Amino acid sequence: MDGREERLTRAVYQIGAERGRRRVAPPNPFSDGMIISVDKPLGWTSFDLVNLFRRLACTELNLRRLKVGHSGTLDPLATGVVVLCTGRFTKRIEELQDHDKCYEATIRLGATTPSFDLEHSIDAFFPYDHLTEEEIRTALRSYEGEIDQVPPAYSAAKIGGERAYMIARRGDEVELPAKRVRFDRIELLSYEAPLARVRVTGGKGIFIRALARDLGEQLGCGAHLTRLRRTRVGDRSVEDCIRPEDFESFIRQTLDVYASVHQTDLRAWRDRIAAEGENR
Repeated sequence: MDGREERLTRAVYQIGAERGRRRVAPPNPFSDGMIISVDKPLGWTSFDLVNLFRRLACTELNLRRLKVGHSGTLDPLATGVVVLCTGRFTKRIEELQDHDKCYEATIRLGATTPSFDLEHSIDAFFPYDHLTEEEIRTALRSYEGEIDQVPPAYSAAKIGGERAYMIARRGDEVELPAKRVRFDRIELLSYEAPLARVRVTGGKGIFIRALARDLGEQLGCGAHLTRLRRTRVGDRSVEDCIRPEDFESFIRQTLDVYASVHQTDLRAWRDRIAAEGENR
């Protein structure tokens, strides 16, 4: 055997040994696929939830990797329902994105910000004292149905593969095309000048910040969001959600129920794998 053949033989044996050491996860609910509704706190990104859940689940099962994704971004300054998908159910993300959504928002009239929310400071003030509750209600209803909506410059919409907010934060001009979206219902819940509380139900891709911007322009007074909460995605309501601080206990309880139903000892498998790792 020449030197080349010997090196090749060693490489083949090494690959075989590596494969033999690979951990194959036992059947578990998260790899099989789950859909989990989470109440996102203020200041968190949707990916913060994904990363935390993945890390805790992998730690509990001693896995190197686990597929976890979400079915729709919610701005850091918004709270409410974010739907996580794990394992095989990540294939259902596109289906879940098409579900209708419900939001409750507070819109401040008479002032604007560059991002149309509280991420940036107010940059202009306008008179609003002349507005009546009925004028605001009528203006809101004019957006019901299918409309062409321009996403905010400070948004996750992409331009040439780059997020629009990254371009805007550099100080460059952002031009986004209008997108066809659907608002099923827009209700004015209350108006205590200059704050209008609204409930919005609509389809995929709607921007409530853009609605606030357009409402302010239509009324001639400017506007921006001061609060946004997603209360429902499809039939998943915020009352049914878990919070990030519940992830660890939720994961353990889910594994216990799964192990009981399927008569498999997931914790023993995890401990065995951990022990094998320490002994290498």
